[in-house]
Amino acid sequence: MKLLDKYILKKFLTSYIFTVVMLVSVICVIDFTEKNDDFIKHDLGAWQIISEYYVNLFPYFANLLSPITVFIATVFVTARLAARTEIVAMLSSGISFQRLLVPYLMGATIIGVSIFGLIGWVIPNANKTRVTFERAYIKNPFRFQARNIHIKIGPKSYAYMESYDNVSNIGYRFALETIEGTQLKRRLTANTIQWDSTRKAWQLSPQLIHTFQGDKETLRSVPARDTTLNLYPKDFASTYRLAETLTLPELNRFIQQKIDRGADDTETYLIEKYERYSYPFAILILTTIGVILSSRKSRSGVGGQIALGFSLAFVFIIFVILSRNLALVGDLSPLVAAWVPSTIFTLIGAALYRLVPK
Repeated sequence: MKLLDKYILKKFLTSYIFTVVMLVSVICVIDFTEKNDDFIKHDLGAWQIISEYYVNLFPYFANLLSPITVFIATVFVTARLAARTEIVAMLSSGISFQRLLVPYLMGATIIGVSIFGLIGWVIPNANKTRVTFERAYIKNPFRFQARNIHIKIGPKSYAYMESYDNVSNIGYRFALETIEGTQLKRRLTANTIQWDSTRKAWQLSPQLIHTFQGDKETLRSVPARDTTLNLYPKDFASTYRLAETLTLPELNRFIQQKIDRGADDTETYLIEKYERYSYPFAILILTTIGVILSSRKSRSGVGGQIALGFSLAFVFIIFVILSRNLALVGDLSPLVAAWVPSTIFTLIGAALYRLVPK
C-alpha cells in the first residue's frame, strides 16, 4: 500500500464513521422524541431504554443508511481533494484514474465485508432484543386474526383451523388431513385444539376420524386426548420484523421450513436473504459512482456535490423499496428484486465512467 493509498483510505474511513455516527445519532434523538410518551407510560428507566433499545437500534440504522452514508463520505472526501486541487496533482504526476480508485475500493471492501458480517450475524441478534422491547412497550399487543388457516405439517399431512386465539393458544374447528397424491386418505376433525405448555403437546377435544379406502369410507369417534404435531404456538405468533431478527443460518432454516409447508409469505424472507448478499456489492458501486461524480473541481463548491450524493443515494433506496414491493406482489422473483438496484446503478456507474475526464 502506497503512502497516497493510506492517505485517501484514512480520510474515507474516518469520514464514513463520522457520517454514520452523526446521522444515526440525529435519527435516534428524533426517535426518542416520538416514543418518549410510551417510555413514560411504562415507567421505563434510562438505563433500560438505552441498553435494551438504543444500543441495538444504532447498528440497525447504521446498516439501513449505509448506502447514504458511504456515498456522502465518498463525495465529501473526493470533493474536498478536488477543491484543493489534490486530484489534479495526482493525475498530473502520472497516476491513472483507475489507480486513483484503488484506495476507495479498498475502503469500500472493508466496509462491505464488515456490513455483511453485521447483517448476517451481529445485527439480527441485536434486533432480537430491540424487537422484543418494541413489542412489549411500543407496539399494541398482538392478536392473531387470520381465518381459515392451512399449514402443511408433513409430507402428506395438512392441518386446518378456522381460527386461532394466540392469547389462550386455542384453535377452533381443527382438521388434520392425510393426502396421498390427489387422494384424501384420512381426515380427523375436532372442535378445539389447545396447547399444553407443561406437556409440550396439543390437547384435542373429542374427534371424528374419517378413513377412505377407494369407495369405502369408515367413521369412528375418539375421546379427547393429547397428541404431538409439527405445529407450535410460535407458528401463530407475531411476525413483526421477524426476518430482521434471524441470522443467516437461522434465516436459511426458516425459509426451508416455509417452503416445506407451502407458506405464501416465503418471498418476504427470500428478499431479506438475497438483499444481505447484494448490500456489500452495492457499497462498491456507490463508492465508485461517488468518486466519478466528485473528482472534478466544481465552482459551486463541495455543498452541491454532497447534495447530489444525497439525491443519488435516496434514488438507490427508492429502487430498493420498489423492487422489494414488486417481489412481494409476485411481479419479480426475490433474487432478481434484490439485485435490480445494484445492477441499474452498475450501468449508471459504467456510463458515468466513460464520460468523466481522466
